[in-house]
Amino acid sequence: MKYLYFLPLLTLLLGATPSLAADPLVFTCERTENNYTETYQLKVMAASKNQKAKVFIDNRDLDRASELGLQTIRSVLISELTVLISMEAQFPPENFDGVQYGAGSVITVIAINRPTGQMRKAETVKGGILSATLGEGTKTYQEQCTAANKP
Repeated sequence: MKYLYFLPLLTLLLGATPSLAADPLVFTCERTENNYTETYQLKVMAASKNQKAKVFIDNRDLDRASELGLQTIRSVLISELTVLISMEAQFPPENFDGVQYGAGSVITVIAINRPTGQMRKAETVKGGILSATLGEGTKTYQEQCTAANKP
């Protein structure tokens, strides 16, 4: 039953149009938690013949690798009504404040309703320090975005 949320995404997968993905989409998004509000810019570029899909937050490329871990944009699909982003992050084992944590991962799926600007994000945390601090499992979030470039 909880997977019914992703059924509309199947329609997106089948109806994504390459011509809609030619130009990057830029959104100004607002995240609110308790009494804290953060505004950030989200830039989304679908894959082309010469380049894989890219996602940027405040001009920071989310596709990155370092000794702290690996974060990869798996896919970006853009339709007239929806933007779908899938990404994965892997973290090596680490020692923090004398506590040893195992390797961990986070899988994130983001869906943005282009006409309303509503963003829904599902994050699945497994293992590592994030599991110990945030809890293991899937959490869903909602944010509000405004498109800087309208379709």
